[in-house]
Amino acid sequence: MRTTVGIIGAGPAGLLLARLLHNAGIDSVVLESRDRSYVEHRQRAGILEQGTVDVLRAAGAGERMDREGLRHDGVELRFAGHRHRVDFPGLTGGRSVTVYAQTEVCKDLIALQLKEGGPLLFGAEALAVEGAESERPRVRFRHEGREEVLECAYVAGCDAFRGVTRGVFPAALSQVFERAYPYAWLGVLADVAPSHDELVYARHDRGFALLSMRSPSVSRLYLQVPAGTDAGQWSDEAVWDELERRLETGDAWRLERGPITQKSVTPMRSYVHEPMRHGRVFLAGDAAHIVPPTGAKGLNLAVGDVVTLARALTHERDTGSSELLETYSATCLRRVWQAERFSYDMTTLMHRGPDDTPFDARLQLARLERIASGRAAGTDLAEAYTGFPLDVRGISGRFRSGRGPVME
Repeated sequence: MRTTVGIIGAGPAGLLLARLLHNAGIDSVVLESRDRSYVEHRQRAGILEQGTVDVLRAAGAGERMDREGLRHDGVELRFAGHRHRVDFPGLTGGRSVTVYAQTEVCKDLIALQLKEGGPLLFGAEALAVEGAESERPRVRFRHEGREEVLECAYVAGCDAFRGVTRGVFPAALSQVFERAYPYAWLGVLADVAPSHDELVYARHDRGFALLSMRSPSVSRLYLQVPAGTDAGQWSDEAVWDELERRLETGDAWRLERGPITQKSVTPMRSYVHEPMRHGRVFLAGDAAHIVPPTGAKGLNLAVGDVVTLARALTHERDTGSSELLETYSATCLRRVWQAERFSYDMTTLMHRGPDDTPFDARLQLARLERIASGRAAGTDLAEAYTGFPLDVRGISGRFRSGRGPVME
């Protein structure tokens, strides 16, 4: 089997890259080790930055998002009995975010790929990537009980942290930067209307809490818990009781309870692999970087990566120049590190560490007061939360091809 771009992984990064390449007239094959049902139902991120929303629309994948997604023009910070709303449009010149689950993004992109795009093979386990520095790298994979080879001009590793692609990077070339946090998130899905119309980030002496949502009738809520916590140790009643404590206010607001349909624990870590390119192999999304979920950056960083890669591949096809491919890693990493910085800042701002002192607690409150009372600090948060600009230099902000839509 041969193609121009072999894409390993059918998460949002791999699927969106395939869509952008299809629109630019570049062929690809997507290999996904899991079945379609698994990909369409694994719970992940739910906050789309303004730039991600714009990319999905321009790629022709935004129809259902625009119909069912929930636009949010701010978030609420709760601390020391105070409630402060961060006004996104007012601080950023009109930007917002959209609540639309990663599962739904994947469903939309899968439907488009199967209808219009190149091959998308589920149950195709990538075994190895070979010949990264050659002109025709290969992906060995197993599909329907047979081992096969996909020959490519380029390989895009969108296969998450435990995928095989990162393994082709020589140890002498690779640098890893990481931090593990001593706490995790206990996340629940509940069949109850959200108790607030925007996300609520609560800093409390007992630990962080987040009120989020998946739809007008489904709430997504999180509690800070110690790293290594077993979700089964928490009863439904204990979850709701602790959420009430940490989200409490001095006014008439109240938390609505409902049936909890899912519980899970998400570890908290920061991770960056440099570089993101070796020869003709490129990393994108969680294969290259992980952020703690506090800043809602994971899916959005993946979108930035594949927009950059699709732009570079289109530029090489149209001009014969590999300049943008050669600078892919540096271009992406500038954005990655800003997202890592913001996610770290939000995490340390809102969570109580096991070794935190009263001094640390006072510093957190002082930082929150600064955001609540100072326009500059509030603007920094709003600009980072709604999204860092996508780098489109050198192509006048457009993907162009002889067929397919134009990408602004």
